[in-house]
Amino acid sequence: MTSAQFNVAFSALSDPTRRRVLELLRDGPRRAGDLAVLSGVSAPVMSRHLRVLLAAGIVDDERSPVDARVRLFFLRRETIGALQTWLDDQGQVITELPAGL
Repeated sequence: MTSAQFNVAFSALSDPTRRRVLELLRDGPRRAGDLAVLSGVSAPVMSRHLRVLLAAGIVDDERSPVDARVRLFFLRRETIGALQTWLDDQGQVITELPAGL
C-alpha cells in the first residue's frame, strides 16, 4: 500500500462504527441491514459508513447470484493484511528503542 492509501485506510478506521463493522465482518460476509442492526445505527447511516470503507479498500461487496437485490459485504484480506503488517512493523520499532526514551 502507498502512504496515501494507508492515510485513507486509517482515516476510515478512526470511526468506532466502522471499526465495529470490521469486527462483525471477521466472522464472514454480511448484508448492510444486518450490519446496521448489529451496530445500532440506521440503514442510511450504515450505507454512508460502508461507502467510506469501500472507498478505502477495506471492505468489498458482491451481489448474490440468486437475488441481485442482496448485497454482501466482506473484508478485503489483502488490505487488512497490509495494515496488520504495518502495525507489526511499528511494534517492532517500539521494542527496539533504547531504554530511557
